[in-house]
Amino acid sequence: MTIDKLPSGSYRIRHTEKGKHYSLTLKYKPSKIEAMKLIMERVDKKPSKMTLKSACDAYIDAKRNILSPTTLKEYTATVRRLPDDFKNTVLSDITSLQLQKVVNDYSKGHSPKTVANYAHFLSAVLKAHDITLKSPQLPQRIKNPLYIPTQEEIHAVFAVVRGTEHEIPLSLACYGLRRSEICALTLDDLNGTHLTINKALVKGLNNEWVIKTTKTTDSTRTINIDDQLADLIRERGHIYKYHPENLYKALQRAQDKAGVPRFHLHTFRHFFASYLHSKGYTDKQIQGIGGWKTDYVMKQIYQHALDMEEAKNKAAHDISSIYK
Repeated sequence: MTIDKLPSGSYRIRHTEKGKHYSLTLKYKPSKIEAMKLIMERVDKKPSKMTLKSACDAYIDAKRNILSPTTLKEYTATVRRLPDDFKNTVLSDITSLQLQKVVNDYSKGHSPKTVANYAHFLSAVLKAHDITLKSPQLPQRIKNPLYIPTQEEIHAVFAVVRGTEHEIPLSLACYGLRRSEICALTLDDLNGTHLTINKALVKGLNNEWVIKTTKTTDSTRTINIDDQLADLIRERGHIYKYHPENLYKALQRAQDKAGVPRFHLHTFRHFFASYLHSKGYTDKQIQGIGGWKTDYVMKQIYQHALDMEEAKNKAAHDISSIYK
């Protein structure tokens, strides 16, 4: 038995009994006698006959009013994807090896990120029912090169969409807004040139589109847009009134017509962060305007693409002086 102090200041008791791992977290440091008594109570606890499927359903129900519709949908879909024999396994009979095999089988044909979400959900369900198993090994994530369009490519796209119903939403995408935020906006959210982002349009459990709160509390924000765009919104009388997926199709058509590479709507958000970074805005300013919870994404992903390209160009120039 071991007692470890966690970074949060809590203490975790860990013990292995007959190949089973048990753990218990306390807000205070227990004595060794107390720790042994508490962990033994857990070891001697009568095994539950609840199956994994029932445990998953109970976990989802317990968080139904807390989680976003999108997350609830993903959790429900995850339960459906579980192998039948694994779903019907009694919780106390599940082993670390069995969990690893299920995750390993699921990794065939799914991205590393999807597999990680799958495994994390299962671990969370087991932990919520006091089942502590060794975390399964996950496939290595593949870092694909991040494409950030040039200003010329952005201008070429807008030359095509100018005057159409897609001009306003794509303009707002340049301000770092997510599609879900753009499609949830109404005229009531515009006050002069101030635009308040406080909701999102996402798919619910039954694939219906529902309005919810923003992705994080930091995503709720007010930004300033230029006078011309604000006047255009008031002139049109709406921001975007069509199906959200039409935005993707319209963007692809505009890219093909403009003769530029296809990139996702979310890529405008990447462009927004990198462009403001190149103009000397601080991470804190970009983070606030874009509605990021932390600056991790900007530092590790968005800015990296721009900084690395600048570094490559500079290196090419500097190294050339060696052999010229």
